[in-house]
Amino acid sequence: MAIQAEHHAHGSQAEEKKNVHTEETSELVSAKDRMFKAPKSNAFGQSFRDYDIESERQKGVEEFYRLQYINQTYDFVKKMREHYKKLDKAEMNIWECCELLNEVVDDSDPDLDEPQIQHLLQTAEAIRKDYPNEDWLHLTALIHDLGKILHLPQFGELPQWAVVDSKNSAYNTKDGVYSKGCGLDNVLMSWEHDDYMYMVAKENGTTLPSPGLFIIRYHSFYPLHKEGAYTHFMSEEDFENLKWLHIFNKYDLYSKSKVLVDVEKVKPYYQSLIDKYFPAKLKW
Repeated sequence: MAIQAEHHAHGSQAEEKKNVHTEETSELVSAKDRMFKAPKSNAFGQSFRDYDIESERQKGVEEFYRLQYINQTYDFVKKMREHYKKLDKAEMNIWECCELLNEVVDDSDPDLDEPQIQHLLQTAEAIRKDYPNEDWLHLTALIHDLGKILHLPQFGELPQWAVVDSKNSAYNTKDGVYSKGCGLDNVLMSWEHDDYMYMVAKENGTTLPSPGLFIIRYHSFYPLHKEGAYTHFMSEEDFENLKWLHIFNKYDLYSKSKVLVDVEKVKPYYQSLIDKYFPAKLKW
């Protein structure tokens, strides 16, 4: 994920604010959180997020990012948002959508080639173990990648790419088309599953708290939560929510395993959370 009209300008005030919030994030990470230790190797016996390993899987990942760079533009993002905000593709509940992800394997992921529903459950169960009282975070983990249904025929069968276009000189000013402190909610991101699921959740009236929606929308925005870029656009609420995204991120990346979750065993628990935070049927 990237901001359309990408720039890396950082003011001193933004840097100071980032440092303060980084310290606060460290305090938020509890002893229980530190209990979760990332395994040394992924499902293929290789280092996690290693994009240099020579393999057939890696060739597919490289092709994904090549197409990303070539195809997605600022105008493309605006067009997709206008098209999908109609939410006229289907009506179904959250669990029905989870089951659709049995048909989706993420081509951009070098660490796992299992259907996406297993990734969702592995992430959610790992967080549930360390944060048993944060049920909203369990549910957020379960649904964070549901937007990948965009790859299915009934939802447009979009290709698995989405990237920034920094070539248009009209956008290549210091901050692009944005202003400092405008808030990430006012910044146009590349169009992909993150933004789509955020749109679906918000427009269908979810009662998930703000950090949950922030995680859904920005969990693929690695320049922000891994490199600390673009903080000059962030609002105070963004900084507060980023603390939870930092916590969520390691579970999202490092809970992937060939040891599969028993779907029917955990389904009743997650269905109870779905009933708590979402309507019975959603428009997609």
